[in-house]
Amino acid sequence: MNKPKSILLTGSVAYDYLMTFPGDFREHILADRLESISLSFLVESMVKRRGGIAPNIAYTLALLGGRPQVFAAVGEDFEDYRQWLERKGVDTTFAKVVPGKFTASFFATTDRQNAQLASFYPGAMGDAASMSLHDLPTRPDLVVVSPNDPAAMRRMIRECKEMEVPYAYDPSQQIVRVDSSELREGLDGATALFVNDYEFSLIQNKTGLTQSEVLGQVEFAVVTRGPQGASIFLKEAIYEIAAAPTERIVDPTGAGDAFRGGFLTGYSRGWDWALCGQLGSLAATYCLESDGPQGHEYTRGEFVERFRELYDDGGLLDVLL
Repeated sequence: MNKPKSILLTGSVAYDYLMTFPGDFREHILADRLESISLSFLVESMVKRRGGIAPNIAYTLALLGGRPQVFAAVGEDFEDYRQWLERKGVDTTFAKVVPGKFTASFFATTDRQNAQLASFYPGAMGDAASMSLHDLPTRPDLVVVSPNDPAAMRRMIRECKEMEVPYAYDPSQQIVRVDSSELREGLDGATALFVNDYEFSLIQNKTGLTQSEVLGQVEFAVVTRGPQGASIFLKEAIYEIAAAPTERIVDPTGAGDAFRGGFLTGYSRGWDWALCGQLGSLAATYCLESDGPQGHEYTRGEFVERFRELYDDGGLLDVLL
């Protein structure tokens, strides 16, 4: 069996601080005093979760036996997160600590009506544009350009092209922030595009490109569709991948990232498109059944056993055991 492709994941690294308020925000907001609003809510619970697109994808890749590398800017508070990822098999050598800053953080308080007050602190992520792929000691086989500081995403795309390194373009949450020319630049020459179905439509709307024109820019595109599964678009064919059945849905956060991790596990080994999609589908289901984007846990043996209850891998997954 050939050695798997090396995968470098660029993108955000973040902590999520999630709190719950046992009342209704609306009961404490005075419509005639909005100009001087000052509120403080006593919450009943708080959880701190590890997140960020790059480590979320890397986490599933590592669970399935890979050794992905995270290339990102992080804060002085990253050490516990680093140790967690390293224990799971993620290479954090290229996670750059920015002195005097915290890792990007998301703070959200949700009331009993599911109304939410939230803030996002970019922190060290704002320094990601100072990092260069040219500084890497070895050239990766694939770079994933996922949501990050927009300037950093532009730099990663341009450097991949300069170095002739294949890259997968995963703009997702940043589609609304970047302009049409940046989206076109990311698509032009990309090996792959990873988006959900809404983001796929949004890219077409913002760029003015038709679906066929978007697909014509890349070698292949993966469009996830939630419970409707996923579509893999190639120049000559389309593969429709059904969602893997789930025992329960606990939290959808990070399911798309888990899908990418599963898909890239197969892609890195040169496996066929349907198998790559099926790996992504089951990886996403494991995430859905757990709390948080890195809450799922399984041995490779458990994953392969469940996979074979659903699909025929022709024995290829033996290499994971």
